[in-house]
Amino acid sequence: MGTFDDIKAAVAGHEDQVEQVIDKVGDLVDEKTEGKFAAQVDQAQNFLKDQIDDAKA
Repeated sequence: MGTFDDIKAAVAGHEDQVEQVIDKVGDLVDEKTEGKFAAQVDQAQNFLKDQIDDAKA
C-alpha cells in the first residue's frame, strides 16, 4: 500500500472534516502571507478537495 492509499484510508468517512481543515489551513496561509500566494493556495486546496472527491467514488 502506498502513501496515498494510506491517506485515503485515513480520510475515509471524514471527508467533510478534512475539507474544512483544508479551507482553514488555506485561510491561515493567505493571512500569514498577506495573500501573496492566494492563487497557489487556491490551486492546492482545489487539488486536495478533488483527491478527496475521487476517494469517495
